[in-house]
Amino acid sequence: MNPPWTPTEPFRPRRFLRGGHAQTLAGFLLRPRLQLPPAEAHLVEVAAGVKVLCHCHWQPARAAALTLIAVHGLEGSSDSGYLLMLAKKALAAGMNMVRINQRNCGGTDHLAPTLYHSGLSADIAHVAHHFLRTEGLRQIALAGYSMGGNLVLKTAGEWGAEPPPELKAVVAVCPAMDLAVCADALSEPANRIYQAYFVHMLKKRLARKAELFPQHFQTRWADGVRSVRAFDDRVTAPFGGYRDASDYYARAAAANVVDRITVPTLVLHPLTDPFVRLLPETRAKVLANPNISLHEPEHGGHCTFLSASGDNHWAESQIIHYLKQVTGGNHAG
Repeated sequence: MNPPWTPTEPFRPRRFLRGGHAQTLAGFLLRPRLQLPPAEAHLVEVAAGVKVLCHCHWQPARAAALTLIAVHGLEGSSDSGYLLMLAKKALAAGMNMVRINQRNCGGTDHLAPTLYHSGLSADIAHVAHHFLRTEGLRQIALAGYSMGGNLVLKTAGEWGAEPPPELKAVVAVCPAMDLAVCADALSEPANRIYQAYFVHMLKKRLARKAELFPQHFQTRWADGVRSVRAFDDRVTAPFGGYRDASDYYARAAAANVVDRITVPTLVLHPLTDPFVRLLPETRAKVLANPNISLHEPEHGGHCTFLSASGDNHWAESQIIHYLKQVTGGNHAG
C-alpha cells in the first residue's frame, strides 16, 4: 500500500502565471538553462529492427543507486526541459537517471521503420528490463509526463501483481490516461495553439519517415488533417494495428489498467491543465487503488508547475521527495 503523501509545500504559481495556459506556455518558452554531466548514450532494441535511444547518467555505485527511468510526452524528447530538470534533481539526490527517447524521437527516425504511439508500453518494459540485466540494478522507478505518463502507468498496470521486484515506484505528471477526451479537448477553441503545434510536428515527422522509409510511409496520408484526432485516425491508428482513432484511444489508455497497479504510484495533475482531462470513472479507479496517490493542485499547467516560492520547478522537486519517501531515502548514490 502506498504510504500517505503530501507535498513538501503546496503549489503556489509564480506571479502573472496563475492560469493553466500561462503556466503551459511559459513552461514551453522559458526553457531552463542546465549544466548536466555528459550522458552515456545507449541504444536499446525494443522490437525486431526497432531501437530507442536512452541518455544515461550514473552514480559511482550505479548498481546500488535508485535508477529513475523517465519518458517524455508527445513530440518531446530526452532533452525536454522537464526531463533535464528532473535529471538534475535526481543526480543531486544520489540517483541514476535514464532519459528515454520514444521511437523516432530525439533525432532517431532512422532507427525504427515504425511510428510511436500511446500503446507502446512494451517499449518501456523492454528498456527497464534491459538496464536491470546489463547494469545489475537493484532498484528502479518509472516517471512519465503526459503521453509518457500514460505509458508508465500502463506499463505498471500491465505488470500488475508481478512487477519486477526492483521496481519501487511510479510517478506520472499530467498523464493522458483518457486518450479520447484529451484528444477532443485539443479541439476546443482555447486550445487551438496546442492543436496546431502538435499537428504541425506530427506532419513533419511523417514527412521525415516518408523520406527515410518510402516503402512504408506516404505524406499524402495527412493531407487535409487539422487535428490530432484526425491524424490518429488517418495515420497513427491504422499503422499501429488499430481500426481507427476511437479504437486506438480505447485500447491504448492506461485508464484500462490503473486499478491493477501494485507498486507505490504518484499522479500529479493540476485541475487547470488545458487539455489533459480525467474522466470521473478513471478518477474513481485511481482513488480506489490504495497504491496510488492522486494530487490535483488548483493551479498549474500542462507538465509545468512554475512556483512562486522555493524551487521554481515544483513537480520535479515533489517527484524526488516522493521517491525518497517510498524508498526510505535509500538511494545509495
